[in-house]
Amino acid sequence: MLKTSIRWAAVRAFLFGGLLSATIATLACGGSSHSGSNSSSNPSPVSGQNVQPVVVDSGPLGNYVNGIFTSVTVCIPGSSNCQTIDHVLVDTGSYGLRLLSSALTLSLPQENASNVALAECAQFSDGITWGSVRMADVKLAGEQASNIPIQVIGDPGFPDVPASCSSNGAPEDTLQKLLAKGILGVGIFRQDCGPGCMPGTTSNPGVYYACPSSGCVVTVAGLAQQVQNPVWMFSSDSNGVVIELPAVSPTGAPSVSGSMIFGIGTQSNNSLGAAKVFTLNQNADITTVLNGKSYNTSFIDSGSNGYFFLDSATTGIPLCASPNTGFYCPASTQNLSATQQGSNGATSTITFSVANAESLFSNSANFALPDLGGPNANTFDWGLPFFYGRNVFTAIELQNTPAGPGPYWAY
Repeated sequence: MLKTSIRWAAVRAFLFGGLLSATIATLACGGSSHSGSNSSSNPSPVSGQNVQPVVVDSGPLGNYVNGIFTSVTVCIPGSSNCQTIDHVLVDTGSYGLRLLSSALTLSLPQENASNVALAECAQFSDGITWGSVRMADVKLAGEQASNIPIQVIGDPGFPDVPASCSSNGAPEDTLQKLLAKGILGVGIFRQDCGPGCMPGTTSNPGVYYACPSSGCVVTVAGLAQQVQNPVWMFSSDSNGVVIELPAVSPTGAPSVSGSMIFGIGTQSNNSLGAAKVFTLNQNADITTVLNGKSYNTSFIDSGSNGYFFLDSATTGIPLCASPNTGFYCPASTQNLSATQQGSNGATSTITFSVANAESLFSNSANFALPDLGGPNANTFDWGLPFFYGRNVFTAIELQNTPAGPGPYWAY
């Protein structure tokens, strides 16, 4: 059975002026559930109007490992004409809602810039999502982001991908390519491009396009025109999210259920409590220290389906044979330890394990795999397995929280 997925991390101009870009395309899943000192092995079930159910299962095609999904309701703005779409990937490593056109039955209104249709080329690690920018009310749990821009991937009204977009990678515009019906980016930024795409920029990354009848050309987009992280547009509980997943046995599980809780310190069910806060450096990353060496381009990302770190030469862990060379295949499970450091000086030592990916994949019944890892040169991508058995907080930039304004991660 095919077991593949992709790390999604969109190009984003960080508020300090750097350019944050995707780091790795991976071909499968996994990571470790072994807890650090600040984690909870079995988060308590929660309820409330700010609680959205999430599930790790095999995905809409039955071939996705370590994918965390939810259902999203979108409506024509200001109306009761709505549609709920299941198996949308929950991604704390990107920003904004993106839905496959093939999964969307509503005719959402087109967003325009200077009376010209606006489209987007979102640049991810293994390819691009191309499609129109449209307006929608987005409903999650009891929360609503009203009349916000979202991306419709593979919109048939925009069939021709500009060469300047396709040069960044192949379009992920079908269910067979995306392996999800959409991506819900609930990461650390308010918008998906930020200052880098605004009028007056001198370093436009080519994310937004104006599309008159003569063809689409790169354009600028103000902050309000950009695809928005829906969480910060809620009327309450708008400063971040908490992902809560139970611990998983090293041998894996067919599926696990958890919660995405909106807000940080806004209600009794989203208190930071004893969670340790890790503020980010100017590139929106934290530092990971392994074997005495620091890697300062590390991040925590639910949209990655494994622990992806360094390379085989550095780790001494052999790669799997083709076609699974994106994963490690040690002869026996490797028990590892690394220390995460925030720019605020906070530290936490994390123990985790990497098992033989091919052995894990051989059990076709299990899609939640906590001990899978792969290479990612010179950095650490703490993917979904890091979330197993932890309550992980993602605080959004400039939004006030009890620990100060975001962005930060905490657990």
